[in-house]
Amino acid sequence: MPSIVGTWKLARAAARDAAGAALPEPYGGKGIGRVTFTAEGRMMSVVCDGSPELPPGIRREYSSYCGNYTFDGSQLVTRVDAASDPSRIGSDQVRGVRFEDGLMILSPPRAALAGARNIARLPGSALPLNDSPSRCSGEGGR
Repeated sequence: MPSIVGTWKLARAAARDAAGAALPEPYGGKGIGRVTFTAEGRMMSVVCDGSPELPPGIRREYSSYCGNYTFDGSQLVTRVDAASDPSRIGSDQVRGVRFEDGLMILSPPRAALAGARNIARLPGSALPLNDSPSRCSGEGGR
């Protein structure tokens, strides 16, 4: 089973609707973020819009959460105990995990996104995530 332990850098975030059609890229198409998984079963994720400036009246997208996690080789489950969105606290954040072309790809269940599906793609040995499809790269566990 591949290891997810380490710090992963967000390489790309993507989103699709329930029919599979592409939606605008999360985080203004310029997402930056990191996710860290410890060998002791703790994780944290931070993702935001990395645009240097935003148009007047536009709020910067930002998401973070942390908690204890389990990983069985194909599914990541995090019991959230702190988050930028208080509604996540106490919830289980479930992500499918697969490795493809040097990327760790994280995707939440369709039902959890009310029809929209987000996927995170994380390149390299270790670096990932958000609630949308995304790509990441990094140094870390193999």
